[in-house]
Amino acid sequence: MAELGEHHRGEVLSYMRFAQCKRLLRLKSVASCFQDVRESRLVEDTYTAEEVSELLSGLQAVVLSELELELINSAHTNVLLLQQLFSQAQHWHLRLHTDISELENRQLLEQVAELEKSQELGPSAKGPQSSKPRLAPLSDGGSADLLHNQIGRLQEENDKLRARLRTLESQATTALDHKRSAERALQDLQDQAQHNSLEDPPPPGGHHGQPQAGVPEDPGRPHSQPEGSGGEPYHDQARAAASQ
Repeated sequence: MAELGEHHRGEVLSYMRFAQCKRLLRLKSVASCFQDVRESRLVEDTYTAEEVSELLSGLQAVVLSELELELINSAHTNVLLLQQLFSQAQHWHLRLHTDISELENRQLLEQVAELEKSQELGPSAKGPQSSKPRLAPLSDGGSADLLHNQIGRLQEENDKLRARLRTLESQATTALDHKRSAERALQDLQDQAQHNSLEDPPPPGGHHGQPQAGVPEDPGRPHSQPEGSGGEPYHDQARAAASQ
């Protein structure tokens, strides 16, 4: 029980008081069965064996009926308690698990007995009409508020992540569209450049001052004269030499 918090420990003690009260009531009922037999049947000084056997058989039937009723009621009470806990857990989308084998753990049962003794749970102040408040719904406690806030925070973060994902998807789609548009524009420019190169006339061939290959030279065009050593035309040099 040490691992339980103060609130849950108080709930455990409350249930132990309730169970003890029911147990004491059932014990009183069994005792009253013996008292009825003692007062209504044991009026003679001597009884035969057959009469004693008959008295014991009747008493046995009454006691067994009381015990069976108590065991059934105890089981149903435990089921109702588990139903309350599971309903509260299910409301917050939680799944609780139980270990049935631990219900017969002798060491744990002894710890519960020690807890009962240490709390001095007695019928004097803890009768069946005790004003102890019933198990409050989880939704009314501070733990419920904390859990609710946690779930709300997680849902808010989830919504933000979804919105961020939609934004990134939109941006990625826009970038992909721009890329495709740029690729198409580049391809159009390349096609246009190739088309223009096919339509333009070829540039004139050969170097400057030389006729194109295969084109006859114009006979009316004066031929260039070879230059002398001084850079003057050759016929000018010959004319100067004759005058001397």
